Amino acid sequence: MKFTLVWLGALVAGAVSLGSCARPAAMTSGGLSYWLTTPDRAHLLERQPLAFGTTAPASAGPVIDIDDQQQFQTMDGFGYCLTGGSAELLHAMSAPARTKLLRELFGRGPKDIGVNYLRLSIGASDLDATVFSYDDRPAGQTDPELTHFSLAPDEQHLIPVLKEILAINPKLGLMASPWSPPTWMKTNGESKGGSLKPEFYPAYAQYFVKYLQAMQAHGITVGTVTVQNEPLHPGNNPSLLMLAEDQAEFIGRHLGPALQRAGLQTRLVCYDHNADRPDYPLTVLGNATANPYVNGSAFHLYGGTIDALSKVHDAYPTKDVYFTEQWTGSKTTFADNLGWHVKNLEIGAPRNWARTVLEWNLAADPQQDPHTPGGCTECLGALTLAPGNQVTRNVAYYTVAHASKFVPAGSVRIASSEAPKLPNVAFRTPDGGHVLLVQNDQAAAQTFAIRQGGRTAESTLPPGAVATYVW
Repeated sequence: MKFTLVWLGALVAGAVSLGSCARPAAMTSGGLSYWLTTPDRAHLLERQPLAFGTTAPASAGPVIDIDDQQQFQTMDGFGYCLTGGSAELLHAMSAPARTKLLRELFGRGPKDIGVNYLRLSIGASDLDATVFSYDDRPAGQTDPELTHFSLAPDEQHLIPVLKEILAINPKLGLMASPWSPPTWMKTNGESKGGSLKPEFYPAYAQYFVKYLQAMQAHGITVGTVTVQNEPLHPGNNPSLLMLAEDQAEFIGRHLGPALQRAGLQTRLVCYDHNADRPDYPLTVLGNATANPYVNGSAFHLYGGTIDALSKVHDAYPTKDVYFTEQWTGSKTTFADNLGWHVKNLEIGAPRNWARTVLEWNLAADPQQDPHTPGGCTECLGALTLAPGNQVTRNVAYYTVAHASKFVPAGSVRIASSEAPKLPNVAFRTPDGGHVLLVQNDQAAAQTFAIRQGGRTAESTLPPGAVATYVW
C-alpha cells in the first residue's frame, strides 16, 4: 500500500529507517516523526520521517490544530488486563524468553512499547484456568472472620510474573477488580450469578482490605480497585449481580469506611461496566453516603457509545473516569479491529475524560485458553503464546502500543480540533513533548495538516490507517 508525504521544511536530521521503534525522546532537535500501522499489516508501528514548516499546507485538506493552552485530564496509563491465564502462560516461558518479552512490553527502551498500566482480578476472572476466591470453604460453611483468607492461588503464577514486571517498571499503575466474592457470601451459593448477601457486607469489605494488605506484603501496591466487574452481567463464570443501589450501600456503609479505617489510600471506583448504563454510576455518585468514598467510575464498551463517559464526567467533574476493558474476538480480523478500537478507545476514551485505556486481555494460547468453564472462549489476547516460547503480536498489541509507547503516565490531554473522518487526540508529555494520535476512518487515503505554534506539517494516511505523531 502506497502513501505520500508532503514535505514542509527540511527533513529531521538523522531520521531512522522504516521499522525502527526508537523512543521519541531520542529526537532532541524538535523534529517530527510518526509511527504508522495499516489494516493490511504492511506497516506495523513503523516510524516515518516528517517535518514541520512555516508555510501554509500545500493541499486544501483538513487541518488538526493543537492548542497547548487547553488542558484536560492527566493520564494514568494505557495497557491491558493481566489475567491469571495470561500470567500462567507467561510463567510457562523460559526465563530468558519471558524477560525479553516483558522488557519489550513494559520497558522504555527504543524497541519497547512502554505499557504503564495493568488491571488485575481479585480472585479468579473468567480467564483463569479454574474458579477460585481467596477464602473458599466447603459447602455449608462460612468464614465471616476470614480466618482462611489466602493469596495462595495468585502466588503460583500471577504474583511472580507481576514482580518481574514491576522490576522492569516500578511505577506501573495497578487496578484490581473482583468477578465474584466467595460463594458462601452469595445468595445462590455459586460462582456464577447471585447477589451479595447483606449480612456479609462487612466481611466482604474486609476481604478487599485483606487483599490489598496481602499484596502490599508482597511489595505490590494496588492503587485502585473497582467494586465489581460488570455488575449487571451475572451470566459469566465467575460473576455477581450488584444493582446500583446495592453498590452505593456497600461502598458508603462498608467498603469505604473499611478502607479508611485500615489507613489504605486505595482509590475506589464504581460501576466497571458498559457505556449504555451511565445511570448506574450516576446513581452511586448521587448517593450522599457513598459519594465521599468514590474516586470515579469505570467503563467498558460492549454496549452504548463512548460519549457516555463525558455525561458522567460533566455531572460530577471532580470524579475521575476510567476505561477498563474491551476484548478482540478470535474470529475477527486485524482490519476489523484496528480502526474501531483506536477510534473508540485509544482516541475516544481520553477525549471523553478517561485516565486509563485498557484492552482485554494480555495473553492467551492458540486455542484462546485458559478460561473457566463457561468463561470466554473467543477472547484473543494482545499476545498469542504457544509452546516453545513462540509469540504472536495481535491487534491489541498495536492499538495499545500506539499510545503507551509515546504517552507516559503523567501526560496531559490537550486540545486538538476535530476533523471529518480523522478522529484524533493530543497529549503533552511530562518532558514537554507533544503526541497526536490519528485514525483515518474512511476507505480512501486522506491528506491533512497538523498545525501547532505557527508550524505546519502535512501527511497522507492510507485507508483505515493509524498513526502517532511525535514532536
